[in-house]
Amino acid sequence: MGIYVETRVRADLDELWDRTQLPDQHRRWDLRFTDIDYLPAERGRPQRFRYATRLLPGLVIAGTGVAAGERHRPDGTRTSALRFSSPHPLSLLAEGSGYWRYVPDTADGGGIRFLTGYDYVPRWGRFGRVADRLLFRPLMGWATAWSFDRLRLWCERGISPARSLLNALAEAAVRVLAVLAAGYASPVAAAALAIAALFVPPLPGTPSARRCLRRPPGRAAAAQPALLTELEPS
Repeated sequence: MGIYVETRVRADLDELWDRTQLPDQHRRWDLRFTDIDYLPAERGRPQRFRYATRLLPGLVIAGTGVAAGERHRPDGTRTSALRFSSPHPLSLLAEGSGYWRYVPDTADGGGIRFLTGYDYVPRWGRFGRVADRLLFRPLMGWATAWSFDRLRLWCERGISPARSLLNALAEAAVRVLAVLAAGYASPVAAAALAIAALFVPPLPGTPSARRCLRRPPGRAAAAQPALLTELEPS
């Protein structure tokens, strides 16, 4: 089962495109990557790129990919597609593909339906498939949704990705400290606060994965764009 995430961003379409397509802006809000860079372009070929994720100091998992975009479509939407792979032996993700869609919407106050769908092949055999299904895939879905809401806050409210991360860390610290403090007074109070910490929505300026749609509303949203079939594996 592939990963699907959708949010509605009330922002200028060109601004949203730049903040998702330009590597120096993309890396600022996407929790899944530490670095993203374009590789030298080749005439008539899709754009090649390199991505990296730093798991620990000195431990960086990197990969490469190819991407292409359609900025001007007859229906007013935009699309980008990519294929990617990582040869790093510690990368559970071996290879995959995905797409982004930008759909201007006049309903519900307007805005842009910004959505992604992607899937990948895990490595490490049966162990990798089990680890992916139970842990890695849910984590990737959450990280994608959290990052999309972080992007939304940047576009809509001018909250920089760095500031929204600080907001998230500060709010998480307050919730944990409240639970610990309650534990000294009463186990029942601590349990009640723990439940509240899990289910009470974050503050408006704090990114939250729960604000994003995690299932496609219809087949059209989940269908892979034709642009993806034109990309060769990275």
